[in-house]
Amino acid sequence: MTRKISVLIVDDVHPILMDKLNDYADVDYRPDCDKSEIDELVKGCNGLVIRSKMNLNAEFLNRNSHLDFIARAGSGMDNIDLVVAEANNIVCMNAPEGNRDAVGEHTVGMLLNLACNINKGHSEIGSGVWDREGNRGFEIGEKTVGIIGYGNTGSSVAKKLSGFGCRVLAYDKYKSGFGSDSVEEVDFDTLITESDIITFHIPLTQETEGWIAAPLFELFNHPKVVLNLSRGGIMNTEDVINALKTGMISHLGIDVLENEKLSMLSAEEGARVKWLNLQENVIMTPHVGGWTDASYKRISEVLGDKILSWIKQAKEPEFSGGYVG
Repeated sequence: MTRKISVLIVDDVHPILMDKLNDYADVDYRPDCDKSEIDELVKGCNGLVIRSKMNLNAEFLNRNSHLDFIARAGSGMDNIDLVVAEANNIVCMNAPEGNRDAVGEHTVGMLLNLACNINKGHSEIGSGVWDREGNRGFEIGEKTVGIIGYGNTGSSVAKKLSGFGCRVLAYDKYKSGFGSDSVEEVDFDTLITESDIITFHIPLTQETEGWIAAPLFELFNHPKVVLNLSRGGIMNTEDVINALKTGMISHLGIDVLENEKLSMLSAEEGARVKWLNLQENVIMTPHVGGWTDASYKRISEVLGDKILSWIKQAKEPEFSGGYVG
């Protein structure tokens, strides 16, 4: 391309993204802008960079069909209607490579915490209780870990687990041929039956919404540890609580909630979160699995490279829509 393109950035990103784009684009960096201002700001822009400030639904995308690309500084794309974007020839890209190691480490850290009763022991000591027997844990190396979703984060989790000596199974509906000496590629039924620990690393789609729920737990043949570091929307919280109460889930680790706006929870949602918070075999974190100093920079670095690649390959005056993962 011979001309500079115009790019609007409406969320906080690492400065390395602007450094990468400055020679090729006129960048308007507005991380503090209100959602109501974006329609006006994006007029005449070729590209829009977002994180989680807003949902780019069909109405927004049809109204701003002049956009050539949308880039999300993060992993998931559930806040962009990809079907409508493609129909409008808007290229969509994200940066799952940028935070895969952070999510992988957080997953293993959460599992270790549950296995060793770290939070429970810490809390008890603060209350004057020194209970060794009551905090007897289990060793990951003696367990079978099942990974559902073997993309960037799922494969990162497998890599992080390789030093523990545990058996690692993985299932991915849309991928095959990834088995190795350290990871067994299996079908869904095998993973559910043979795993002691199941960790989910899948996107939120119409297909996966509410998937961690009663019908899944009915397939469990013994109590299992369940970890969700994907999206809260793939989980039915009420069903998860019932599975904890019946013992089909022995331990739960979640970095996400169905509704993460705690100030806007309904009475029922608030009661569920409070109940989970009081359980000794449950750990919750505030959607920070992929949020580290290193991933903050790496996400912008990866995204910057993808935008640059698109700029260098694009041909005026016509661009083709699609999804760049």
